[in-house]
Amino acid sequence: MKFKPFALKRHRALSVLLLCSSISFSETVSAQLRDYLNLPDHDTKPYYLGIGFMYTSSHLQVSAHPKFLQSDSVLYVNPLNSGGFGVSGMFTFRMNSHLELRFAFPEFIFSSNSIAYNVKYPPSGEQTLATKQIQSLLLGFPLQAKFLSDRINNFRVYMLGGINYRYDLASNSAARKAENLVKLAPSDLSVEAGVGFQFFFPVFILTPELKFSEGIKNIHSRDPNLQYSNVIDKIKSRMIVFSIIFEG
Repeated sequence: MKFKPFALKRHRALSVLLLCSSISFSETVSAQLRDYLNLPDHDTKPYYLGIGFMYTSSHLQVSAHPKFLQSDSVLYVNPLNSGGFGVSGMFTFRMNSHLELRFAFPEFIFSSNSIAYNVKYPPSGEQTLATKQIQSLLLGFPLQAKFLSDRINNFRVYMLGGINYRYDLASNSAARKAENLVKLAPSDLSVEAGVGFQFFFPVFILTPELKFSEGIKNIHSRDPNLQYSNVIDKIKSRMIVFSIIFEG
């Protein structure tokens, strides 16, 4: 019985030693995790800048005019997919750990849209199967909200939604001699939605992003005197944008 106090003291000493070892190990692991995180102070920034490089695939949504059914010249109208590229500066405000607002200042997109026609009586010098290309230089001003997941080490995913006002600097709506053109109005308004994946590196964030843009405005500047324009009622834009974004 006289040895029990000694055994109790030894048990307490062992417990204290294990507790100290556990705390020390926990602090070591936490320090290693902090060292492993790239840009650990990024999530405390009130704002940050970036630049994005874009590839676009655009497609016009065409609605036929009632005159199309009466036409004996144009047999069908078929919009085609067209590619393009662009660049954009980005300014992002951090609202909280899961919400950010992003502006572009601005985005420049070089693209073209194509519409294929089967024409029974083509203008002089043209084929019965004609493709009309509409070149565009788009100046965009998007406003987007980003909904972010928790950061998992050096990775995070987000979803976004917003609107985008675009102005076509190469619009042909004011062209006078345009017998074989389809005229598009210079301004357009789109709603956008997409998803992105952030990869944190020691000095920057690399973000692949996929975004869908749907026009809500009729951009067709219809001219009833033009063969390729009078059979079309409304034209709305549609664009898929794949971006590689560098942020810091």
